[in-house]
Amino acid sequence: MRSVYDSILTGLSEALEDAESKEKKLKRRTVSIMPIKEYDAQEVQNIRKKTGLSQKLFAGYMGVSTKTVEAWEAGINRPSGAASRILNMLEIDAELTVKFPFVQETN
Repeated sequence: MRSVYDSILTGLSEALEDAESKEKKLKRRTVSIMPIKEYDAQEVQNIRKKTGLSQKLFAGYMGVSTKTVEAWEAGINRPSGAASRILNMLEIDAELTVKFPFVQETN
């Protein structure tokens, strides 16, 4: 336990020293986050169909109710937040439902 504490303390000391120094020695990187895309009814339906999932299975995969998916596809509501981010991921790669099988159809 002591070695973890010492390691953290050393890291913090290095960070403070670097922050106060004119010559920056520690690596830095800039990160930008893509804005969340807004999806209309037809886009949601196209993404769902591309995955090959029914509304019920798609809802389970997305972590929402079937009624929510129905409302998205009818244009009554729009997905937002995490749901939009997952839709964006599925739009890029519809095989995510196979790679990450959170729901499975049982016969």
